Amino acid sequence: MQADCSNCFALCCVALPFAKSNDFAVNKAAGTPCKNLQQDFRCGIHTRLRDKGFQGCTVYDCFGAGQQVSQVTFGGRDWRTHPGTAGRMYEVFPVLRQLHELLFYVTEALALPAAAPVHADLRRALTETTEWTAADADALTALDVDALRQRINTLLLRASELARAKAPARKKNHRGADLMGARLAGADLRGANLRGAYLIAANLSGADLRLADLIGADFRDADLRGADLRDAIFLTQAQLNAARGDAATKISPTLARPAHWSE
Repeated sequence: MQADCSNCFALCCVALPFAKSNDFAVNKAAGTPCKNLQQDFRCGIHTRLRDKGFQGCTVYDCFGAGQQVSQVTFGGRDWRTHPGTAGRMYEVFPVLRQLHELLFYVTEALALPAAAPVHADLRRALTETTEWTAADADALTALDVDALRQRINTLLLRASELARAKAPARKKNHRGADLMGARLAGADLRGANLRGAYLIAANLSGADLRLADLIGADFRDADLRGADLRDAIFLTQAQLNAARGDAATKISPTLARPAHWSE
């Protein structure tokens, strides 16, 4: 469930659209290769993406769906030498990306000891979703991913509730809340529900986010310097990449400290 760009045909650089903004320097239509993409499927400005105005590229994470589509679903046939596969490949990629994201969250939930009451159901969901990732292109494009997500999300919610019940602090419910630019420095957010919360440019420096449910929370430009994110629930690498942190930010050893964070 980790991206392996060396085995992917740069699908995120071709299949997906982006609009000129703080995250992207130019507009690009879906199915059109990025102007920075080279013939070998590598980015020509990979080490300078942020300096060149492509911060959004450094945040995106396909959860390993890119290499799955490239090497498994399409058996190593790339869209340059097999242009007839391009349209279907671009259609399948977002579907598999969602499936791999679900696999990540289910695996995270299974690692929560307090969520043991739903582990059996989670294991069944893991098996089902894994089987879907091996399906052919026709089956994947016909799959009702939203229905699958809804079923699995019910299990993830229950796992989160069980895990957060162990938090010592009063559990705050900020699900889907607009906390853009919020002043939350030093806040005790242990066990808080921050699902889908808008935390863009929020000041969370020194905040305690242990056992907080962070699934879908928007951390773009959030200040996480000195924050404690150990044991945060459903925290992804992409969320960390979108935020600002430093050497004092505490994170799980399974996640990497973003290169752009200050020392």
